[in-house]
Amino acid sequence: MKQKEILLFGATGQIGRNLIRKLTKNNYKITAVTRNIHRAGYILKTQANPGYLRLVELKTFNPEKIDELMQNCSICINLIGILYEKKKNFFKIIHSDLPDLLSKKANDFKIEKFIHLSALGIETAKESSYALSKLQGEDKIKKNFKNYIILRPSIVYSVDDNFTTQFMSLINKLPIIPLYYNGGTKFSPIHVIDLVNIIHKMIDSRYKQLTLECVGPEELSFKEILQNLLLSIDKKRILLPLPYQIAKLSAKILQLFPKPLLTEDQLKLLKYDNCISGKYKNNFDIGLESLREFKNEIDKYSYNWRTGGQFANKNNVN
Repeated sequence: MKQKEILLFGATGQIGRNLIRKLTKNNYKITAVTRNIHRAGYILKTQANPGYLRLVELKTFNPEKIDELMQNCSICINLIGILYEKKKNFFKIIHSDLPDLLSKKANDFKIEKFIHLSALGIETAKESSYALSKLQGEDKIKKNFKNYIILRPSIVYSVDDNFTTQFMSLINKLPIIPLYYNGGTKFSPIHVIDLVNIIHKMIDSRYKQLTLECVGPEELSFKEILQNLLLSIDKKRILLPLPYQIAKLSAKILQLFPKPLLTEDQLKLLKYDNCISGKYKNNFDIGLESLREFKNEIDKYSYNWRTGGQFANKNNVN
């Protein structure tokens, strides 16, 4: 049987890098699309077995160039997503217009499958521009191409993420950590390796027209996540609930930074739980269990933020 040719958008993020490692190890050939081949090349090439990865530079989503790439692939995977807008309508361009274009091309060239990474909880958070753009992208995919698989993960974490690592850095620097909505928002964090395993299984599965919620084995509140991080890096900090108006004001200020810690749109998202909705199948329903527990996994890399580093004794709280 001829091995599948994978066209991958969003290769440089934590999911993309781990997926390249997983798929090339299993003899899939990948064409990875990147905006800057020189900046991304040295990172991506170390993830792949020799001869199994081809890098293509694409600075804009040129339809003719995408035609050229799509006609040589059997499966297209889109992992591209952003958490905040650098320019007006950037959410729409990335989360709605791009999936619309890719799914149309997938249909034009009759490829085997289009796998798209969306996000959990977006149906309830419709006041968020991020959530609305994600929903619009999903709707366009479903309209354009019948052999779609849409994956909706909760928070994806690992040593390469911008979530646990960012919060551990903040905890190291700040004596007080703000709690939005009293820290009650619930999440089902999934480790990047578990999510990558799900994507790998989807490639050869018989599933199509599937929206799959991807979650870890636990439900944790935002406050519980922070408490786990504090325990793991052996720190004591004050977790301070912020009234909504003060939280909104802080988001207005923080979103002015080049890499904002919080935006007004993210504050709207934090209002809603990020767990299984019950409207769609989830990975446990189809036998793809994610067994990695949050506390156990962050303990493997949290020493980077612990006083004394890897060989520090715990309970030297500061």
